[in-house]
Amino acid sequence: MPFALIIAFAASLGAHALALFGPNVDLSTAPEPPAIVAELQPLPKPSPPPAKPVQKAAPRPKHVLPHVDPVATAAPVLSTPEPSSVSTAPVAEVASSGESVVTEAAPKESRLPARGMIRYRVDRGDQGFAVGDSTHDWAVVDGAYRITSVTETSGLAALFKPLRIELESRGHLTDEGLQPDSFMIRRGGSETSEKAQFDWAQMTVKIGNGAAQLLDHGAQDLLSFHYQLGFLPHADVASNLPIATGKKYENYRIEPLGDEEIEVPAGKFRTLHLRAPGDNTTELWLAYDYLLLPVKIRHTDRQGDSFVQVATEIRLSKD
Repeated sequence: MPFALIIAFAASLGAHALALFGPNVDLSTAPEPPAIVAELQPLPKPSPPPAKPVQKAAPRPKHVLPHVDPVATAAPVLSTPEPSSVSTAPVAEVASSGESVVTEAAPKESRLPARGMIRYRVDRGDQGFAVGDSTHDWAVVDGAYRITSVTETSGLAALFKPLRIELESRGHLTDEGLQPDSFMIRRGGSETSEKAQFDWAQMTVKIGNGAAQLLDHGAQDLLSFHYQLGFLPHADVASNLPIATGKKYENYRIEPLGDEEIEVPAGKFRTLHLRAPGDNTTELWLAYDYLLLPVKIRHTDRQGDSFVQVATEIRLSKD
């Protein structure tokens, strides 16, 4: 590669690297909010549909989220199960009249395994030009969780723009999913002012060194939201999700783009494609056969440059 081209690439990478590796991600399409938010109303919970007696085979739901038992050991790399191995057969039940009534088997809810790790290769664009590596890992112990993300430039990118960003989310696992207590960002091993403290008793959140703001039910941080999506009762329906990025706290729009089968270094996956649009847009591909874990993440900045994280390895453990 000519030296002049290397210099040009390094300059471009330096300008856009923080868009991927840092938390400077604007997921919303709304204009910048005032510095002080007077009131944030929690999103209303959808009313459950009225129960109806089932007289015949119910139509299959659009999205069936099969349950995958995590591997019992901590080390093995999982392989994607064949679609035929996922059972979606109707279940026969006995009605009060004594007649057999066939109903569709309800999908089991997604749950985060006790321990897990996803390694990603970070590419500039969709052409497979690797510029870094990222590792997400988590542990859930006695109802408390800790998720970390470490992203570093590699190869030529590391030579001209060495960069290491660490994100950490801590909180508790509830029936409704992740409930973060704290979020922080480190750059080059040093803690930054980009952080969030959640006070669920007082329903407030404090961003950086700022004043406390009203907190919405179900709010997440910049790292935990990747994994909270698998707990949403209707992930395939457009919704708003309150997120604390470490710099601000806002509601962000999450839009479903449909089902896609994708191939990444870790294998082929049946996925749900989601998008958070805005000047900077984030897209996620959640694997149905892996508890809706993110196997691909793309960030596109307002100039149209994109960085893509593709899973190269997935490890899950019950213990």
